[in-house]
Amino acid sequence: MAQWPQDYAGRTVSSADAIGRIQPGDRVFLHTGCANPTELVAELTNQHRRLYDIEMFCLLTVGPAPYLAEGVRDRFHMNAFFVTDTIRDAVQAGRADYIPTFISEIPALFEGGRIAVDAALIQVSPPDDAGYCSLGVSVDVVRSAIENARLIIAEVNPAMPRAMGDSFVHIDEIDLLVPVDHELVCVEPPEPDPITERIAYFIAELVEDGSTLELGIGRIPHATLRYLDGKRDLGIHTEMFTDGLIDLVERGVITGARKQLNPGKAVASFCMGTRRLYDYIDGNETFEFRASQYVNDPEVIAKHERMVAINTALEVDLTGQVCADSVGPRFYSGFGGQIDFVRGASRARDGKAIIALPSTARDGQVSRIVATLTPGSGVVTSRGDVHYVVTEYGIAYLHGKTIHQRAMALMNIAHPKFRADLLRQAKELNFVYSEVKELPWEEIVYPRDLETTMTMNDGTEMVLRPVKPTDEEDIKDLFYSLTEQSRYYRFFSIIKTLPRAKRQDMIAIDYKNELAIVASVQDMGAERIIGIGRYFVDPGKDRAEVSFMVHQQWQDRGVGTRLLRYLVDVAKRTGIKSVYASVLAGNRAMLNVFNASGYDVTASLDGDTYEIHFPIDDKAERQPAA
Repeated sequence: MAQWPQDYAGRTVSSADAIGRIQPGDRVFLHTGCANPTELVAELTNQHRRLYDIEMFCLLTVGPAPYLAEGVRDRFHMNAFFVTDTIRDAVQAGRADYIPTFISEIPALFEGGRIAVDAALIQVSPPDDAGYCSLGVSVDVVRSAIENARLIIAEVNPAMPRAMGDSFVHIDEIDLLVPVDHELVCVEPPEPDPITERIAYFIAELVEDGSTLELGIGRIPHATLRYLDGKRDLGIHTEMFTDGLIDLVERGVITGARKQLNPGKAVASFCMGTRRLYDYIDGNETFEFRASQYVNDPEVIAKHERMVAINTALEVDLTGQVCADSVGPRFYSGFGGQIDFVRGASRARDGKAIIALPSTARDGQVSRIVATLTPGSGVVTSRGDVHYVVTEYGIAYLHGKTIHQRAMALMNIAHPKFRADLLRQAKELNFVYSEVKELPWEEIVYPRDLETTMTMNDGTEMVLRPVKPTDEEDIKDLFYSLTEQSRYYRFFSIIKTLPRAKRQDMIAIDYKNELAIVASVQDMGAERIIGIGRYFVDPGKDRAEVSFMVHQQWQDRGVGTRLLRYLVDVAKRTGIKSVYASVLAGNRAMLNVFNASGYDVTASLDGDTYEIHFPIDDKAERQPAA
């Protein structure tokens, strides 16, 4: 409809004439993010001499904000639902304000009149032959704002893509049309640093084939996209699209084929990116833009099986409380859709709600995992809502866990140099038991390269990995699964209990002079430890003593054999030349494990105990028994 300026000449005006309709004291809504109507905003600022007490509202502000400049800012007051770097200094200095609200609930503020909108300044595409303009890169809360605005002023810009979905506004609904031809605000994808890359790697481990993703704002969600190659039939239901989605769509990783709602469609409420992204969504029916009251509705989100919500945080305390919008009392970002998607994903079948953050801030000087939140910090996601927390040191699962278990899990993914102090504070606060061992954490590195997966003879997939400080409860369960005879064989005496101090000895290790490998399987969606093998290196020698404990229900199924072979393989890599063990003569199952090791085993009987010994260098290895 190239002739639209002529057809609507009565409503086609200059930006100066359009802004001239705004009166002192008006409440003005600005189009979101990269749809920032920059010409109208500039003209609004130009007319500051006749305007005063202008209240402005925006979901999130990107690009020029001339109304914050010295000499004019006393006439305008920005109220943002999300604090971006554009207005952060103004908010922290009290020259602008922040409205902490869930995105899903913002439309109701306009509809109910709690936030009255006198004028909405928006940016749209030129109309099609039927007269429909597209809201383009931002639908979100904009539709609700313009439906409840007294006056709608639109920049009509050929650079605005025609986004598909619930993005269309008929030109007859717009009061004043301002022809413009300028580039949209563009946001270059953030380049991830090594820490962000590591966090993204762990997040990608949680994403299964057929998952539907929500990717919040920030460097971490964007970096995660790089690690999703190899996944199949991923779907998108998110607040925001970014450039990173394009490659995954083109490579067939994102298909939406398994989505329960809007199958085959990538759904969002706005996008922020480069011209490449804007051109890609232009008329592209793969992408569907919907209003926030749909996209962010937790009930809608929960209908997606395997929904994965990825959001970021500024700080997490040892009980699981998440601060995502402030640094102490200083507001830094906003609620965004974090709670909407955390609650939606948590309720979805096989859903996962993930909070991700670097372990430190200020160039490594402070920990983001803290005993208690910084005074003045607000809780965005409560400890009851949190499921997964991810840092560059791993993944902590908190849902349904005790305070002790949460604190231990979170300390385990904190930066090592802060773990000792966190443990001290946790003990002072009675978050963890006094028996928890204190170790030189800065010198201890969890050997993640020793994690491996193997398939048992019956087809069961078993994970072998080093023991973690968070495994205490599982080790206790493993112990109590044993019969009295099995405990006697393992501990050489009748032991009825496994005290907490003893459990700590089994899990708090340095991974050098002592190593323990646990065998685990998935049981009703959770990891279950079914066995543990360990070795102790004799001081000053190149030999190690080994021992094992296997869940009663998993004995005689090859778990002990697999653990021994793997422990020996690891020991060889560290320079250990031989392995020995003491086995009671009646423990035929354990003797069989050693005989099936693939090495030349020497066994000498001393009373009722066999002393087992065998070299493990390459020359000593023989074909393992069948």
